[in-house]
Amino acid sequence: MSINASFIGQLLVVLWVPFTIFITWSSYKLGSKKTSSPKLATAIGFLLAFFPPLALIYIAVLVMIKDNSPLEPVS
Repeated sequence: MSINASFIGQLLVVLWVPFTIFITWSSYKLGSKKTSSPKLATAIGFLLAFFPPLALIYIAVLVMIKDNSPLEPVS
């Protein structure tokens, strides 16, 4: 069985698109809970999705950040 370059390219695209969607969605969800600017967190996650090891490190960092709790009124 011969595996040519076009098959490998198609396989990478098929795997890369869901990975990019997952990283972008995860960045938004975690960014909305853990940062004050979820749009920036989403944009960074999308850009880092082009570099999978960096994207996974970014998601791990977002998971470890303490939740951003809203300010409570002083009584």
